[in-house]
Amino acid sequence: MTNSDVLRDRNRFAATDPIFTLLTPAGPLTAFGKRQGVHATNLDQLDKAVRTFFAQSDNMPFVCGALPYDRTRPIELHQPHRTAKAAPSAPPLSPGDADGCHLHAEPSAAEYGRIVAAGLKILEDEQPSPHQVRKVVLARSLALRCDKPVGPFSLVQKLALDPAINAFCALLPQSETGDTPFLVGATPELLVSKHGRSVVSHPMAGTTRRRSDPDEDKAAAESLLKSGKDLREHAMVAEAVCDTLAPFCSELRAPDGPALAATATLWHLGTRITGTLRDPDISSIELAAALHPTPAVCGLPRMEAAKLIAELEPLDRGHYAGAVGWCTADGDGEWYVSLRCAEITGLNMRLFAGAGIVTGSIPEAEIAETGAKFLAMLGALGLSEHHRLLEEVNA
Repeated sequence: MTNSDVLRDRNRFAATDPIFTLLTPAGPLTAFGKRQGVHATNLDQLDKAVRTFFAQSDNMPFVCGALPYDRTRPIELHQPHRTAKAAPSAPPLSPGDADGCHLHAEPSAAEYGRIVAAGLKILEDEQPSPHQVRKVVLARSLALRCDKPVGPFSLVQKLALDPAINAFCALLPQSETGDTPFLVGATPELLVSKHGRSVVSHPMAGTTRRRSDPDEDKAAAESLLKSGKDLREHAMVAEAVCDTLAPFCSELRAPDGPALAATATLWHLGTRITGTLRDPDISSIELAAALHPTPAVCGLPRMEAAKLIAELEPLDRGHYAGAVGWCTADGDGEWYVSLRCAEITGLNMRLFAGAGIVTGSIPEAEIAETGAKFLAMLGALGLSEHHRLLEEVNA
């Protein structure tokens, strides 16, 4: 690592300023102040860069931050001044005035439906081969501009009111305009955790919206658990995660089928995969790099699905569908897939949602699924009941 690989920017964030928080059912973790940073040119180089950084640093043996979706992009993680097992202190988030928020769907719901139809046709028309795309995840976004800034750490605490999710806020690299962006979200999905020899991944694929009526909600959950399309989609993801982790593990365990997992707004199919590492020196970053992007956010086969996403999606995913987490000098750490999230820069926010497309997918259903996935963030902003904005999401 050269001197240019280490970013020293002690003046930009005071030691008491939060730069990262992860609020999970297991408890909160917050990092304060930006002591140093570590850069890698891409995800394949990140583990080596972090190990070199820790070997040369006599400060806190901890880094945190966000990984972009595109594994070939540069990455910056941060070493804080201190960490605490507590949520950050932030003023309560005001409900927000919908008349002062301007939302624009990019692409529109109708155009997204056409993109899904185009992807589905490619899946159905391809001849069977090892390179045939069996699943592709296609995303859309909402661009939101508010009259006043939204505090990212206030927003993350509002998202964390749902006890079933993992709420996060992470400082991102400085934007071209000099602004300080943050990634804020509420993900149900653990990419990987590593503690000693223990490794866990909890992939999720297959989603339906929660219903307000208890009987209808129960029926929706049971329907998801019996859905042939969703079960096939989920099996692809769980199998790929097991195949990726198997070479690292002396023992790997997964249930025979998925279980239901619920958030306040959605039902998911999830499979909790646990294992024992052959080598305790393997780091959580090395494991995250091997897994990312999983078929839950990209598709199968990975390279072919990624190429199709680049051809069909009219947007830059940025850090959406990447990962957010932390790692210590001994390699322990946790990384969560950055879903149900928004990138916040000043008055501007960009929200993201995606859906897995397999044979049997219906474009209208994928529009509805992605629309439902926006509800957690719109609800935290106090906008989920404003029909004028929701018409823009679903029209």
